[in-house]
Amino acid sequence: MDALLLARIQFGFTISFHIVFPSLTIGLASYLAVLEGLWLRTGRQVYLDLYHFWLKIFAVAFGMGVVSGLVMAYQFGTNWSEFSRFAGGITGPLLAYEVLTAFFLEAGFLGVMLFGMQRVGPTLHFMSTIAVAVGTLISATWILASNSWMHTPQGHEIIDGRVVPVDWIAVIFNPSFPYRLTHMVLAAFIATALVVAGSAAWHLLRGCSHEPVRVMLSMALWMLLAVTPLQALVGDAHGLNTLEYQPAKLAAIEGHWENHPGEGVPLILFGWPDMQAETTRWKVEIPRAGSLLLTHSWDGQIPALKDFKPEDRPNSTIVFWTFRVMVGLGLLMILLALVGLLLRRQGRVYRSRLFLRFALCMGPSGLVALLAGWYTTEIGRQPWIVHGLMRTADAVSPVGVTQLQVSLVLFVVVYLLVFGAGTGYLLQLIGKGPQVDEGRLPVPGGPGQAHHAARPISAAVAAEGSGR
Repeated sequence: MDALLLARIQFGFTISFHIVFPSLTIGLASYLAVLEGLWLRTGRQVYLDLYHFWLKIFAVAFGMGVVSGLVMAYQFGTNWSEFSRFAGGITGPLLAYEVLTAFFLEAGFLGVMLFGMQRVGPTLHFMSTIAVAVGTLISATWILASNSWMHTPQGHEIIDGRVVPVDWIAVIFNPSFPYRLTHMVLAAFIATALVVAGSAAWHLLRGCSHEPVRVMLSMALWMLLAVTPLQALVGDAHGLNTLEYQPAKLAAIEGHWENHPGEGVPLILFGWPDMQAETTRWKVEIPRAGSLLLTHSWDGQIPALKDFKPEDRPNSTIVFWTFRVMVGLGLLMILLALVGLLLRRQGRVYRSRLFLRFALCMGPSGLVALLAGWYTTEIGRQPWIVHGLMRTADAVSPVGVTQLQVSLVLFVVVYLLVFGAGTGYLLQLIGKGPQVDEGRLPVPGGPGQAHHAARPISAAVAAEGSGR
């Protein structure tokens, strides 16, 4: 393997971890805000119990997301220095804003969320939870603005071989940004809902059917029912945007090699795109369905892979299948939500063991689909790192193969140890399940308890009262 491929593998490996944990924090932060809001509005203890349960999981996921994000600075500075030199004028400020948002809103108020429930007023604590939830969404906005600009760049000029922003509004609100931000945030919500549903299913299958478990399964299923069809519609709009601005990517996703006059584009369900032979082998297709979905006409055509030079074609073999993994899992998510609705109407949603096993198996599917969608987007952009402006081959640092091999092995070993332990701890927390009336338990170290810091005057008064 050459240096370029090793650098790409290393970046893909590290960014995969950074996608998973922040996605969970985005979804869990909003979920926690909903839980605390419902508790304040209704006074039902079950919402507070669930808040305390998922808060611990959120804190661990947040910590691992922060740690995995620190590696990105290494990647940009060491392995992709030419990209940083070329596009740093845009990506640098946007990622700096993300770091500031994470520091001041997310990390700044997380301490209040974790330790302030019985130390500050309920309104102030709720506002802290809201601040963290909003912070995660703002952080996602900065990250997606930076990444989307790399797909559909605008609002810039190239001066002395470097990108210079001339219109920040155009840079941030580039053509693909609204679709990608909405698609990513909804994906985070869906992934979180599936984790919550899978956790509840696990406990119900083990015979633990107290109220917090039933409530979190019910909330997760309602969320899936509302969001999964919406995600399909957003995905369709995102596809049409890709057709307009990145037609080669869409052709690779569809495994579509050439157009024939007067014939519509088929929808290839399954097959194996062969980049050397320039064909998709063993196709299972629906005639003209691709035209109907992509152009909303029976005979419409889209640019085909053969319309682009071989060096400008994404790897269709990979993105063809990553896209289908994402879509296939999305259809299963919609099925899970619909079956859950049917069983809810029949009063069997908490008792159907077959459905609960289905929900348990679907628990990690949201994260898998999210990663598959990310791979589709990023690999489908190749051979460009900034579409139309800079090729990936020109963005890599002049680092030797040996150094990249050693650093890749070190990353794999360290990541498996650190994040393997973190993931194991997360699963252990989820396996314990929510505790009934946990929100009413006293906080260790609170007022009047051991290890609570006393003010000097208070200490003097206490000493005087004891006769010392």
